[in-house]
Amino acid sequence: MTELRPLDSGFMELEDSDRHISLGIGAVAIISGAPPSRSELSGVVAKGVRRNARLRQKVRRAPLDLATPVWEDDPNFDLAHHIRWTALPAPGDEAALCELVATELEERLDRDHPLWQCVVVEHLAADRWALLVKAHHSLVDGVSGISVFRSFCDAVAEEPNDPVTEPPSRTEVRRPDLVRELSRLPVVVPRSVVAMTRGLAPLLSAVVSPATECSLNGPIGRQRRYVVARAALSDVHEIGAVFGVTVNDVVLAVVAAAYRELLVGRDERPSPDKLRILVPISMRSEQAKYTLDNRVSAVLPFLPIEVADPVERLRAIRERMNRHKSGGEAQAEKSVLALAGLVPFAPLAWSLRLLARFPQRTVGALVTNVPGPREQLTVRGRVVSELLPAMPIAMRLRTAVAVLSYAGHLTFGITGDYDTAPDIAVLAEGIEREIRRLWERAGIRRPSRPEEIRP
Repeated sequence: MTELRPLDSGFMELEDSDRHISLGIGAVAIISGAPPSRSELSGVVAKGVRRNARLRQKVRRAPLDLATPVWEDDPNFDLAHHIRWTALPAPGDEAALCELVATELEERLDRDHPLWQCVVVEHLAADRWALLVKAHHSLVDGVSGISVFRSFCDAVAEEPNDPVTEPPSRTEVRRPDLVRELSRLPVVVPRSVVAMTRGLAPLLSAVVSPATECSLNGPIGRQRRYVVARAALSDVHEIGAVFGVTVNDVVLAVVAAAYRELLVGRDERPSPDKLRILVPISMRSEQAKYTLDNRVSAVLPFLPIEVADPVERLRAIRERMNRHKSGGEAQAEKSVLALAGLVPFAPLAWSLRLLARFPQRTVGALVTNVPGPREQLTVRGRVVSELLPAMPIAMRLRTAVAVLSYAGHLTFGITGDYDTAPDIAVLAEGIEREIRRLWERAGIRRPSRPEEIRP
């Protein structure tokens, strides 16, 4: 048995706090040719399951959450619980696929079993099929979520051949009993709370600073929408080289332009304090590349949606991200998560549950950029032409943008609340339009057209 890390447990508490949300992270592979047979596909998935013990484990929680939840082997593990087959109606186009992805994001994973699922989607147009791999956020973050999908692909040179092993935890060494956990509360909790408060100071100052009311923040329902935008990774690299910024700066700048268009279309003024976003920062080492858990921190910048000029907006993004990184926000949150591991789980769980009842009103969207495989992947010899990221929404965030690089392409998967974000296609169109604008300002050559990027 292995204890859940504090952040992993936090995602379960967050999901429990709101019946409208499901915290499953998805990756959708578009694959050429006909799908394999059911037995062949089962063999592919079984191979990946053998490589990672976490895929055969479920979460066991203690009564009243008095002890930390643990991952334990599912004695009744059955691969059939985790593979589903479905098909798109004619004409099997992208709109139909996006509608299916949105529906999958609505469905919670069954906690009586290991928290992941594969969905085979047949009848895509142009002689293709799709494989949607979904795992609970308590099991994976963006990087480790992609590693789950890779475990179902044909082997590539850089992947380990041996089964992935988990680092030892204090559960595996010695499981503290509930009496000892309770006895530590009066001493450990006050001391840890003080330390955590000091470490969290940079993030707290961002959260409590005022933000203008924005239609992107508010209650959300159960249904979802999902759309996709695309770019050639080489185009984004060249834009960054011309203006002396990173790929992530370019990504945030084009997302800022898209949100500006969205808000203007809603007759909202794009002011400087209108849209603060949550930007996860990976803290995962190379050694933990294939370990299934969450190893992220975050920064909370305001997007410069008030800036109309594309180049000025890109430079504003660079300056703001440099300021946030040098201010130590990500490292502060990392230290807080480490301290959280020293606190008995009961007060931690109870505190998270209480905090979840208070609606946050300072963050308007989530934007995450995940580096995916550089090489082209295959499944039973069939080429994976595209990988689409799909992120859940929660905490009053009515939209989320997940960005994934793969084999020279950059894909933006945009999730929205069905009722309060019916216009998220504006975000997809705005992202592709802004990349073309930056190319024009860079003055190098014609950027790739969306239809040229789409395999």
